[in-house]
Amino acid sequence: MRYRRMPIEIESPEQLGYSVITNNLSESSVADRRLGDLGLDVDLDRLLLCYGDHLGDPPLREAIAAQGSGLAAGHVLVTPGAAAALFCVATALLDPGDHLVVVRTNYATNLETPRAIGADVDVVDLRYEDGWALDLDQLRSRVRPGRTKMISVTCPHNPTGGLWDEVVLHQLAELAESAGAVLLVDETYRDLTHGAPLPMAASVSARAISVGSVSKAYGLPGLRIGWAVTTDPDLRELLLAAKEQILICGATLDEHIAGEVLARRDQILPPILAEVRERLTVVQDWLDGQRIFEWIPPRGGVVGLVRFGPEVAVDTAAFYQGLLAEHGTYVGPGHWFEVSDRYFRLGYGWPSAGELRDGLAGLTAAAEAALES
Repeated sequence: MRYRRMPIEIESPEQLGYSVITNNLSESSVADRRLGDLGLDVDLDRLLLCYGDHLGDPPLREAIAAQGSGLAAGHVLVTPGAAAALFCVATALLDPGDHLVVVRTNYATNLETPRAIGADVDVVDLRYEDGWALDLDQLRSRVRPGRTKMISVTCPHNPTGGLWDEVVLHQLAELAESAGAVLLVDETYRDLTHGAPLPMAASVSARAISVGSVSKAYGLPGLRIGWAVTTDPDLRELLLAAKEQILICGATLDEHIAGEVLARRDQILPPILAEVRERLTVVQDWLDGQRIFEWIPPRGGVVGLVRFGPEVAVDTAAFYQGLLAEHGTYVGPGHWFEVSDRYFRLGYGWPSAGELRDGLAGLTAAAEAALES
């Protein structure tokens, strides 16, 4: 493994220091929640802090499996966050030189971990001009039947908020099956779809692995609970071996609480979704009222990839510097996602309503100050 730190981590709010940010529009989740906010009746005093089930706490796995048709608790592997699930998948399935196809832009880990392994990473770039739609023909042209080990996609997409339809999901599964590859679908934002969610990929094909977590949609990143779901017993055993060699099992306390949360998702999730959709309207109204920025409206998640209009001449370095220094506002610049800094990820689910509005005003003011004549 050839590890290197990623820009999205080096420049994260945690590293920069939350105290220097007034309006944090860089986060990719809903607002962090306290345990008391969830209305759970959890008796932690009676919880035995033992080594847990290596697959994960059974009630938690049952709650995860209940979200997919035909899935069972035995198909679920619980990990400490979705990042660990993605790491287990990459390290268990890829060797140096192995070929995989990754759709980009993407969550940085989905690109960087395969590179750290030394895999042959072939990218298919999404384009603003195509409405961030996935070009299946281009993807097919990159797949090498019998040689491609993995096809890696994210849906709903981070950082664009894009979402394909169920037909595309089935076509991706069929492509993976015909090529002898594994289809990895990072579904971290599935619970935040602004419409009907797609089926879990693992319920569509035995060659698919679904990855998710409670971090983004539920505002519980401190629990460190994620999962990988597959109906293929050999894949499940391989991922379990990876988990056991990295950490044996998860945190009993975290898994117990997460199980209680997901068992009550029908009560906990609707108000979160309602608030997220209200925030999305605020951002869209702001975009409609100016001529500097544009985006493709997100269909899922709590982020969108905003860009300066093609005709806008701007000093991007001055823009980002002034945005934070003069307006206390922070966003995720394009280089976090291997695109131009004329793009930035805007997170609208984490800040308060007032911080969101102030941050949007700061974006307009900083851009106007950085315009080139």
